[in-house]
Amino acid sequence: MDSIRETDSSNSENVSLINVSNNGGTSLPSSSSSPTSSRYENQKRRDWNTFGQYLKNHRPPLSLSRCSGAHVLEFLRYLDQFGKTKVHTPICPFYGHPNPPAPCPCPLRQAWGSLDALIGRLRAAFEENGGKPEVNPFGARAVRLYLREVRDLQSKARGISYEKKKRKRPPAQQIPTLPLPPPPPPGAS
Repeated sequence: MDSIRETDSSNSENVSLINVSNNGGTSLPSSSSSPTSSRYENQKRRDWNTFGQYLKNHRPPLSLSRCSGAHVLEFLRYLDQFGKTKVHTPICPFYGHPNPPAPCPCPLRQAWGSLDALIGRLRAAFEENGGKPEVNPFGARAVRLYLREVRDLQSKARGISYEKKKRKRPPAQQIPTLPLPPPPPPGAS
């Protein structure tokens, strides 16, 4: 796992997920930061740099090779302070209402969909930077359980269920049915 690339980047980038300046951190290989990179690739690089900066600022500082699912959870909880999604607490009168009629003191959090997409990008970036899939901290069971818990909590708090989209199956092919021959007359054999 020591083959994971951890290089410093001297450029300053604005990370849209948390709206803070990221000075330095770990970076993806230069081939994926070409001017023709897709929006996804650019966001993945920014997320990777942000996570690298988080590890650097961690007390004590952490190397990526020592990072675990618990550190990823710590990072996700840290990101909540920059969230914009109102998540009502069970004691709030608007708990379970998708459109509350008045303001309330409930906290703002990162939306489940944003966290889910972030973990997907970081999981891919980890492996692109030499990490082995079997030790990927972003794919840890604890992270998957946390995301499921956040999804369920937010869906209940906002009264909106996140149901899995059902795959449309192609219509069953109709086999032409041939008329059955009439039964033989009684007594004939």
